Amino acid sequence: MTTVSLRLGGTAAVCVLLAGASLSLSSCGHGKPDSPAAAHATVGAASSAASSAGSPAAPGGSAPSAAGAGPPLPGPAALLPFGGPAVAGEGTWRPAGRTVGGVRAVYETTLIPPGGTQPAGISWMDTRVLSARLYSGSKSPGGGPYRYTAPVAPAQARTLVAAFNGGFQMKDAHGGYYTEGRMVDPLRPGAASLVINADGSVTVGAWERDVAMTRNVVSVRQNLWPLVAGGQPTAQAASRDWQAWGSTCGATSCQHSVPGIEHQWRSGAGVTASGALVYVTGPALAPLQLAQLLVRAGVVRGMQLDINPAWTVFVTYDPLAGGPAAPFNGSKLLPATTQGPSTFFQSWWARDFITMSARSG
Repeated sequence: MTTVSLRLGGTAAVCVLLAGASLSLSSCGHGKPDSPAAAHATVGAASSAASSAGSPAAPGGSAPSAAGAGPPLPGPAALLPFGGPAVAGEGTWRPAGRTVGGVRAVYETTLIPPGGTQPAGISWMDTRVLSARLYSGSKSPGGGPYRYTAPVAPAQARTLVAAFNGGFQMKDAHGGYYTEGRMVDPLRPGAASLVINADGSVTVGAWERDVAMTRNVVSVRQNLWPLVAGGQPTAQAASRDWQAWGSTCGATSCQHSVPGIEHQWRSGAGVTASGALVYVTGPALAPLQLAQLLVRAGVVRGMQLDINPAWTVFVTYDPLAGGPAAPFNGSKLLPATTQGPSTFFQSWWARDFITMSARSG
């Protein structure tokens, strides 16, 4: 048995125990930050910034959280590279994963961030034909058991199109977690929140400002504070205090004794003005670069998810028609991510993640 110490996306370290093909995760971290109690049930509307960017307004002057019904969204437009030497295919979208009713629901591309040299992966998801679900783990958020947890069950694998990592362990997230009718950790006002409604629609926003509890909310995953607001990087994203966005691995090791580095594997998610969900991950990213990539992909409200090499992952599945998603028919957004298509089908995966599945009908 080999013990490897990895630094988590928050301030804690993780002890990874490898024995043959099995792997278990155990926390080696610190205590939980104080969190004010949240109000009772879940999700609300988008910000006025999103409304001014083109989202149709809902009653009360707020925009819908996501497009859960209606025709598919128009496909994403090509992204303009930030500059530097041209890289083949950069900013050009490619379809990924299985079709949904004959419609391409996921597109992927890469971009090199401003000041960077390595490409980040970007995924665009059509929330009108895809339904989101939050899966919970024994390490994040802890406090199980949960109905939806790794491994993805055969019934859910039949419609699974894509899956991606969640956020920090709750002691490091500076936010809360609500799912399956349970307030696992109190929701914090102002925290960046990924919110899923009963119909599978999903959105991102600041809690109690852009999104709020309603009877339709089934899951809320908070992680730190907004990275993108009003279609622009937030002041926190541009701050020199990059350590506020989580403890990172060092240049040569994830041991606590090795100083962390600003440019590290990071991931984030956000919503566009039309309601599409965007995911970004890449190596050597500072918080501001992650925000700039989300904005370039059309995100109006965005958040950071997990960070560091062991935790960021986005996978699409493309089985034969009518077949279930499985590790052998999955593909990584970025080949260099440590985790991959088999991760969400393993019972040892102890962290939360989000699935995007074909909507029924």
